[in-house]
Amino acid sequence: MVGRKFDEPTASSSQKALVRLASIDPIELCNEAKLERCRATRDLRSCGRCVQRVLISCGHAALCEECSQRCDSCPICRIALPKGANELPLRLYYECIEGGLISKRCDDRLQDKEDAENQLIADVQRLYSLFDVALENNLVSLICHYVTDVCMDESAVSSDPVIAFLLDEKVVKDWCRRTFKIILTELQAIYNLTVLEMKGKLSLLLKISLKLAGMSNVLEVLESSFRGSASAMLVDLNHLQENIVKTKQHLDIMMWCIRHQFLEKVRSRYSDFALWRSSVRERKSAAIKRAWPDPVSRILESSEQSASSLFIEDALANLDTEQEYAEKDEGEVSIASLLTGGGDLYFRSKLHGMPGCYPFENLRAAVDLLFLRGNSDLVIAKQAIFLYFLFDRHWTMPDEGWRWIVDDFAVTFSITRHSLLESFVFYLLDDHTDEAVKLYCQEASRLLPEIAGPNIHPKVAQALLERQNPDAALMALRWSGRDGGATLVSLGEAVTAVRVRVESGLLTEAFMYQRTICSKVKDKKLTGTYDEIKEQSCNWTLWLEVLVTEICCLCIRRNLVDRMIELPWNYDEEKHLHKCLFDFATEDCSSTVGSLLVVFYLQRYRYVDAYQVDSKLQILEEDFISKNRNDEIAYKIRSMSHWRKGLVGQSVDLLPDVLRQQLKTGTLPEVVFTGNENIPAKPDIPKVQEPVLGKLLFRAPQVQWEGNGFLHPQLQP
Repeated sequence: MVGRKFDEPTASSSQKALVRLASIDPIELCNEAKLERCRATRDLRSCGRCVQRVLISCGHAALCEECSQRCDSCPICRIALPKGANELPLRLYYECIEGGLISKRCDDRLQDKEDAENQLIADVQRLYSLFDVALENNLVSLICHYVTDVCMDESAVSSDPVIAFLLDEKVVKDWCRRTFKIILTELQAIYNLTVLEMKGKLSLLLKISLKLAGMSNVLEVLESSFRGSASAMLVDLNHLQENIVKTKQHLDIMMWCIRHQFLEKVRSRYSDFALWRSSVRERKSAAIKRAWPDPVSRILESSEQSASSLFIEDALANLDTEQEYAEKDEGEVSIASLLTGGGDLYFRSKLHGMPGCYPFENLRAAVDLLFLRGNSDLVIAKQAIFLYFLFDRHWTMPDEGWRWIVDDFAVTFSITRHSLLESFVFYLLDDHTDEAVKLYCQEASRLLPEIAGPNIHPKVAQALLERQNPDAALMALRWSGRDGGATLVSLGEAVTAVRVRVESGLLTEAFMYQRTICSKVKDKKLTGTYDEIKEQSCNWTLWLEVLVTEICCLCIRRNLVDRMIELPWNYDEEKHLHKCLFDFATEDCSSTVGSLLVVFYLQRYRYVDAYQVDSKLQILEEDFISKNRNDEIAYKIRSMSHWRKGLVGQSVDLLPDVLRQQLKTGTLPEVVFTGNENIPAKPDIPKVQEPVLGKLLFRAPQVQWEGNGFLHPQLQP
C-alpha cells in the first residue's frame, strides 16, 4: 500500500499473504471468497458462526475456532481431526486483512447470522477485494488466469449457486467497471489540485497508471472469449476497454505536464492567445490563396469553392472522423469527468468539430481535447499533434529555452526521430511566415530524405508544389515508392503526381503516369474489386477525364501544347484533349491553342477533323474581331487564321475527290467530341462511330525516341 509503513510483524504477514495469493490455484479464489458458516451441530442445530480458519488435516473451512476444539472429524469430508494441534491457519481473505492488504472495514467476522440473505453480495465483494490486492501488488496475471482457467472453462461448474455466480465472466467485468469508477473519482480529485499539489501526487498517479494498464490486460483477455460473436457483453467490454485505455493515455501525458508544471515557466512566442489565434487564421488564408484549383469540382461543374486545409486541420479532422460516442459511457464511468482544462472548448468541439478548436488555449486544454477524444488507437497521431502544438508555441524562440522540452517528450513516449521531424515539417509547411519558408527551403534536401518513405503524408508533395518547389515535391514522390502508378492511390494524389511532373518539366512521364494509373483503375473496376460506393472517383472515366484535362491545362499554362500534341494519345484520351483545347480557344481566340489543335489532327493525317475544327475557329475568330475593335489583336488573329487555313487547304487537297466534295458542300457528317462518350466494355453493345477518314487513310504511327527524351511519332503518308 502506498503511503503505509508496516511494522516488522505486519510487513512479514503481508508478504506471506501475497506469496500465498500468488501461488493459489485460480479456481480456489471462489472458495476463498465465499463466506463460510460453522457446520458443527449443537442440539441438532448448526453453529452458524463465521469461519475464519481452515482445518489442518483437510483444509476445509467448516468449523469455527471453538467448534474445531471439540469436534473429532471434519463435517464435510469426515477426516479425523488431530487433537492438541497448533493454531489453525487463517483463510486467505482474513490473512490479507491481518497483513494490512485489505481494509479492516471489510472484516465480516463480526457479522451476525441474520445477515445470511446478503451472502451473495458479501461473497462478490470479498472476491473483488482479493482482485484489488492482486491489482495493487502487480499480480494481474492471477486475474487473467482466473478468466481463462475458471470463467472460460466449461467444466468449471458448481451446484452451489454462490460459487456458480462467481464462476461467470460478468463478475470480472463488473469488478473492472467498479474499479475504474473508483479510479476516475480519485483522478478527478487530483486533477482539481494546484500544480504543486499534483506534483506531490506523481507517485500515486504512476501507480494508478499501472492499475489501468493491468485492467486493460484483464479486459483484453475477457474480450478474447467473446470474439467472433455479436453479444451485448462484447460491446460493453469494448466501450469499457476504450475508456480505460484513453484514461491511461491521458494520465501519462498529464504526468509529463505535471513534471514540467504545464510549461508555466517556459515562455511562449505569442504574447497572448488572441495573437496566436490570429496567426493561425492568417495561415489558413495564405493556404487558400496558394491552393491549386480542384480538378474534380471543375470537371463536375460543382459549386464548391477550391480550398486548401492545413496539416493540423486534417489531423484534427481525422480525430473527429474516428470519434465514437456511446451514450451508455456518459454515465457513471464517463471520462468527461476528468476535464479540468478547456472544458467549454471540449464540449464546443463536439458540436463544431476539432479543427475549429486550434490553437488550444493552454497546455492543459490541449491534453484534454486530444487524449480524451478520438479512438485510443490514434495515440501516435495525437502525440504528433501535441508535438505540432509545441513547435507552434515555441518556434523562433532561442533553442536553449525550449528544445529540451521536445526532446524530453520524445524520450518519455518513445517517439522516433522520424516522427519528430515529420511533425516539424508539417508545421513548417503550414507556417506562412518568411522565416518558415526560408528555413524549409534551406533544409528541404536534408529533412525530406529522413521523413520520406511509403508512409509519408501524401499532402507533403502537394504543399511543396503550392509553395512553388516542384523539385522537392518530385523528390518526395520518388522516395515514397508510390510514384510509378503500380500502386492505386486516391484521385487527389494522382492529380498531384501529374502536376508535379509537368511543373518539373517531365511531360512525357506525366503522360505515361496518367495512362498507367487509369488502366489500373479501369482493371479494378472491370474485375469488380473496386468499391464504387466508397468514393465517386472510383469511376475510371472520371479519372481519365480529370488527369488528361489537368495535363492539358498545365501545358497551356506553361506553353507546352506544341510538345503535348506530339504524345501518342489514344481515342479515350483524345476526346478530353480536344474538349479542353477547343474550350480554351473559344475563350481566347488570340491564343495559338486552337491552331495547335488543328496541327494535332494534321500530324495524324486526320484532315477531315482538322478542316472541321478550322471551320469552327474561323467563325469564332470573325465573331471576336467584330466585337473587339483592337487592330493589333485583329491583325494577329487574321495572320494566324490565314496561315492555318492555307495549311488545312493543302491537306484537304490530298483527300479523295468524293470526300473533298462532301467537305465543301457540308454533307460529310461531323465528328463531335463531347468528352462524355464511354466505350462499352461488352462486345454486344455497338461502338461509337469512328471518323470516316480514320478508316481510309490512317496508319499506325511508328513511335521512336528522340534525343530530347520525348516521344515523337514518325508518320509517313
